[in-house]
Amino acid sequence: MKQLTNQQKKFVLEYIKSLDGEKAVKSAGYKVSNPKNFSIELLSKDLIVNEIKNQLKHEIDTLNVPRGYVIQKLLQIAEFSLEQEDILDKEGNYTGKKKLRDSSAGLKALESLCKYLGFTSSSNDINNEYKEAKIITISNLDDNKI
Repeated sequence: MKQLTNQQKKFVLEYIKSLDGEKAVKSAGYKVSNPKNFSIELLSKDLIVNEIKNQLKHEIDTLNVPRGYVIQKLLQIAEFSLEQEDILDKEGNYTGKKKLRDSSAGLKALESLCKYLGFTSSSNDINNEYKEAKIITISNLDDNKI
């Protein structure tokens, strides 16, 4: 069975601390010309992704992470992944078009958030009743609504 190198282990630990792939590549001591692209390459390897998941699960299990922290991180992942960014052509010029950063990661984070919060959807719930959602933002939040 293939194992992580020491440098990959450092990358995993640094990535868990910051959730910033580029920063983790630099902190792990990789000498590459494009740390951002290299971090994407590392994060596409199943072995590294599985190690990150195992480390996070271990930390959550041992540290008893508050629900608010988990919810906040899932929201950050969803928001970041679902932001639009400009599409560049081969020469690096803007095309005027936009795309979502990583729609699959954003949707996965939203799905995890829904599961974590206990939102379930059975076919009976969907077909029988529409439930209105109330969205409260920081700007319109007051003590009477809490």
